[in-house]
Amino acid sequence: MSVLPLVFTSGWASGINAYAVVLLFGVFGATGLTDEVPESLQRTDVLVVVGVLFVCEAVADKIPYVDSIWDTAHTVIRPVSGAVVAALLAGQNGSLPEIAAGAVGGSTALMSHLVKAGTRMAVNTSPEPFSNIAVSTAEDLGVAGIITFAIFHPLAAAIVAGGLLLLGIVIIVFLAAKIRNFRRRKAERRARRRVAATWPD
Repeated sequence: MSVLPLVFTSGWASGINAYAVVLLFGVFGATGLTDEVPESLQRTDVLVVVGVLFVCEAVADKIPYVDSIWDTAHTVIRPVSGAVVAALLAGQNGSLPEIAAGAVGGSTALMSHLVKAGTRMAVNTSPEPFSNIAVSTAEDLGVAGIITFAIFHPLAAAIVAGGLLLLGIVIIVFLAAKIRNFRRRKAERRARRRVAATWPD
């Protein structure tokens, strides 16, 4: 139970940027800032690979529509990564707590990933690229901040992550309602134009 807040926070962050989570945990563990990180995440080859993938994500995530394609490709990767990191943090070698931690991390990562992907699709409706860059940068900084905070204050970080997840779900529901209303009004206008076009003079 003591590792559960860290598991939840890492799951939330993995749904947004899984590579940043693994990279940060690995660096923190390798530099001795924490002993909570398993050695498998501190390996040099792991850090090199996730470092390269983090750079790729940092670029792709700031380009309109490319970010949505990237998110679609990571619909499986982020939840799986969240589950694996959570299970490693639990570190019970296949025990029930490790399986439960993996389930918490994976499901939390999936929820935050869906919120991220939905939000970015809405942002892509803007005609300029600056909003994508701003949102992506905020996400990167948010993940870095919450993981760093979680290392020293796991419970407080989990509360913040839970609040952000809830806020994201509310925003997605609000945006979905707005989009549905917009599409309905657009369809009604098209229908009125068709009726007007076929109406005899």
